[in-house]
Amino acid sequence: MHRCNKCHLEFQKKRTLEQHIQYIHKSDFPSVKKILILGGGFGGVNILRDIQKMFQDKVNVDISIVNQENFFLFTPMLPEVASGMIHPRDISIPIRTFCKRAKFYQAVVSSIDLEQKLVTITRLFDGKVHALEYDYLVLALGSVTNFFGNKNIENHSFTIKTVEDAIGIRNHAINMLENAGQTSDPDLQQKLMTFTVVGGGFAGVETIGELNHLIRESASRMYPNINREKINMVLVSSKNGILPEVSESLSKKAMKYLKNHGVKVLTNTKAIDADEDYVLLDNNKKIPCTTLIWTGGVTVDPVISELKCEHEKSGKVQVDKFLRLIGYPNVFALGDCAEIIDTATGKPYPPTAQHAIHQSQTVSHNLNVLLTGKDKMNQFSYHSKGMMATIGKRNAIVSIFGYNLQGIIPWLIWRTYYVLQMPSIGKKIKVILDWTVDSFFKRDLTSYGQIKKKNLTKVDVKDKVPSLKELLFPDL
Repeated sequence: MHRCNKCHLEFQKKRTLEQHIQYIHKSDFPSVKKILILGGGFGGVNILRDIQKMFQDKVNVDISIVNQENFFLFTPMLPEVASGMIHPRDISIPIRTFCKRAKFYQAVVSSIDLEQKLVTITRLFDGKVHALEYDYLVLALGSVTNFFGNKNIENHSFTIKTVEDAIGIRNHAINMLENAGQTSDPDLQQKLMTFTVVGGGFAGVETIGELNHLIRESASRMYPNINREKINMVLVSSKNGILPEVSESLSKKAMKYLKNHGVKVLTNTKAIDADEDYVLLDNNKKIPCTTLIWTGGVTVDPVISELKCEHEKSGKVQVDKFLRLIGYPNVFALGDCAEIIDTATGKPYPPTAQHAIHQSQTVSHNLNVLLTGKDKMNQFSYHSKGMMATIGKRNAIVSIFGYNLQGIIPWLIWRTYYVLQMPSIGKKIKVILDWTVDSFFKRDLTSYGQIKKKNLTKVDVKDKVPSLKELLFPDL
């Protein structure tokens, strides 16, 4: 690879690098098409990788990606991080690893102006604001946790959306074990050993399954003072069952497994309030507990819901059959922030990693068509190969090619599929090693404690408000 010393982009051919230097850095008015990707999840990262390959030797294409974190997070394995099976760094890949022909900005997307083709971003460590121009925009900002306006639940619950969430849940679970092991009060011990997960979807089921194994095994092995009968694992689902994305028969199998392994499943029930030591249900019953994990819903980022374009009622943007924002043919949207209708069923595609990956392939192809004028744009259409979820130790459910399976074989299928989807060979190997170690050794119960962060608020502060020209500074 040949690297530009000025902007640090890489090119496969020396001649392309020379053209880049001449065309970009020595020309006063370069005619460059700017592609801007917002979001570093499955959709954004896969588009980044695809279009870099497509335009590797094109010097008139500028690619940038913005993400709040400096890494891509393999979210399907977050419950395994929360239970200590997998190390956090093994499912986190620096986005700069993928940036061969692209610029990366770690920042928060503050606003999007579709008319002027400008995106305003705010740098995290000092709050500095910049504006980025684009010719083609990709919206892949994902979703945020929806607490439905309930501040008490928001303040007293954990979520399972980020790597910090998973680490926080693990640390808290270990602390509850330590506290429960040091009290002789049976009521207090039961309260400390009650873990409530709200949400009967994939995230909720996989989280309760992992925690159930961690808590029961750890208490049996290392905490002789904890009464096993005081351990309560509770899953609260607002639906008639759990895992509404799979068939009814498979949902019942998963529920039966969880109940047989000590999980109390409450269906047709909602959590409506919470405090430090209880969760209040809509039937006026209280669950005394010191651990509440909320997986009860997601919503779009406010920067998406406030866009001046067509939305559906939850705030997601509406797109056409080519995944372009309706009314804006130069803007694509995919993943959790877009309402993408399955023409076969008339229903929206579920917001899963599997669908985001395939949507990214359509967006990448259509971007290539718009920039090169070659080929025809593809309509997005995808028939899911199946749905799957882990539900406990060496146990999973899989709905694949019309077959509904539950047990160790589906568990192996789940592991094989997801490890193959990881976009880094090194991380694939590390995750496999984590799984192998977990098969032969017990879980490490070390609590990492608090992590201190330093914020810089007085760095590079300007007295005057910067002009639009200053905001369009090309480099952070």
